[in-house]
Amino acid sequence: MKPELDQNQSFHPASADGKISVKEKAGYSLGDLACNLVVVAVSSFLTYYYTDVIGVSAGIIGTIILLSRFLDGVTDLGMGVLIDKTKSRHGKARPWILWMAIPFAVVTTLVFSVPENWGTTATLIYIAVTYNLLFFVYTAINVPYGTLNSLITQDQNQRSDLNIFRMSAGQITTLLVSTFTLPLVNFFGGGAGSWQLTFGAFSVITIFLFYITFHSTTERVAPSTMTQGLGEVPFTKALSSLLKNKYWILIVLIAVSTFLFQGSVTGITIYYAENILGDANMVGTLTISLTLPTLITIMTMSPIVKRIGKRNSMLVGICFIIIGSAFVFINPASATVAIIASIIRGIGFAPLLGTVFAMMADTIEYGEWKTGVRTEGMVYSGGSFGTKVGGGLGSASVGWVLAIGGYVSGSNAEQPTSAFTAIEFMFSFFPIIVALLMAVFLSFYKLDKEYPKIIQELNTTRQ
Repeated sequence: MKPELDQNQSFHPASADGKISVKEKAGYSLGDLACNLVVVAVSSFLTYYYTDVIGVSAGIIGTIILLSRFLDGVTDLGMGVLIDKTKSRHGKARPWILWMAIPFAVVTTLVFSVPENWGTTATLIYIAVTYNLLFFVYTAINVPYGTLNSLITQDQNQRSDLNIFRMSAGQITTLLVSTFTLPLVNFFGGGAGSWQLTFGAFSVITIFLFYITFHSTTERVAPSTMTQGLGEVPFTKALSSLLKNKYWILIVLIAVSTFLFQGSVTGITIYYAENILGDANMVGTLTISLTLPTLITIMTMSPIVKRIGKRNSMLVGICFIIIGSAFVFINPASATVAIIASIIRGIGFAPLLGTVFAMMADTIEYGEWKTGVRTEGMVYSGGSFGTKVGGGLGSASVGWVLAIGGYVSGSNAEQPTSAFTAIEFMFSFFPIIVALLMAVFLSFYKLDKEYPKIIQELNTTRQ
């Protein structure tokens, strides 16, 4: 029995294992470029915008960010359920990209539009409401976008290539945001209103990028016969099957750790440049030193991943991150040392970004094989949860550690010695701790070896 589909729906099971064109891979990748215009901005500049432009306490901002991210993480699961229940001629994930593109752009602009003349309580309420609204809308577009990877193909290598294209585009966004944000803010006058204009411009760009992704991709993968006859899976059963998926749980933890690293490093960089290196404009150089090697390495990763597997590629990356972070100890106040350390960490970060979402997609087939229930949306909600909670923990940790170190909010404020120590800790020691945590999680991941046999058995049920 085959699933009932609208005759115009872009859904072609017969080509689920076929080669994906470069055009479709590139079109898919633009969705991550659009998402990252916001994610990178939030990770790199939002805490700074709140503390040094608006003048809110770093500790309060850290708490708001973390609580909001955990609340938002709960909505990821609900979004996964909505995707699995969505039926349209465009598929189950693609239509959400179309529907949410404009709301995403509008809310992004609102986040960087905190009123300057409001009292403390009103300002904090505005920040909390708009920040939560941003990631609510982000959930509604990013979870479907991530799910689309698993619906375009179920071939491991093709999924890895899609993820490499996606993460390459994401790193290009990081370069663009880090390079042009502060110059654009200064071009528009340098005040709080300049941040609104800058991110208003970024937001308009995201709309067009999401539309290209929608029109250039196709959903192909159908469930196996073991799940086709089940009809709509009840939420409790779908959730139960998800919690039995040990590899999904591991990848969620790895995703949280990956974006905890990214969120903490990108969030602390502007403070490090301004306070340790003595030049806030160094943030662009440091970010490029991290991002450009990541981009170049990701673009050359496909044959490496095919040769040694996703898990082993990630372990190699972790080693580079530890080495790069330890390199900072040579001279924390040296711009040259910081740049070299960032380059080494950038090379190491590439295997993490280049494999984590492809690994998440692989857990869909493992779950289907183990429990007989296929829920792409709910599985990929874990990827979104990991991105947001990890990034939230990263941003929150920056705020908390700065607060513990006695960091004084506001531009041109005189900082105590403890604040400099806190900044150095977040830039060097903290990434090492996170990298070691990821290595522990990866020691339990064996799906790379088991996956071919699982696909063979699932394909047998489709015949």
